[in-house]
Amino acid sequence: QVQLVESGGGLVQAGNSLSLSCAASGRTFSSYRMGWFRQASGKEREFVAAISRRGVGTYYSDSVKGRFAISRDNAKNTVYLQMNSLTPEDTAVYYCAANAVYSGTYDSPYEYEYWGQGTQVTVSS
Repeated sequence: QVQLVESGGGLVQAGNSLSLSCAASGRTFSSYRMGWFRQASGKEREFVAAISRRGVGTYYSDSVKGRFAISRDNAKNTVYLQMNSLTPEDTAVYYCAANAVYSGTYDSPYEYEYWGQGTQVTVSS
């Protein structure tokens, strides 16, 4: 099992940047594909970005492509989400997730077995 703890959320003005971190417990962090999802108030949880086990492959939703960057440091058991050019539409609770067994696509929340508690990101206009 793995436990995930997100940090770095907060309030930011539109156009600015914010960086999220997700620290994982355990010794097998490098065996997990990692993803970021977000859930705005009253909406379903949606895929934001994912990164392969070694960090070679990265994947983004169309809504964040070119603005967000996912990365990982397996030595530090941490995955990051750099968010640039933020807009009010990016306001949501952001969740980090870990996927141990690949059985579907990287952008489905059902693919991920472990989740963090989430961190709030609020972008003001």
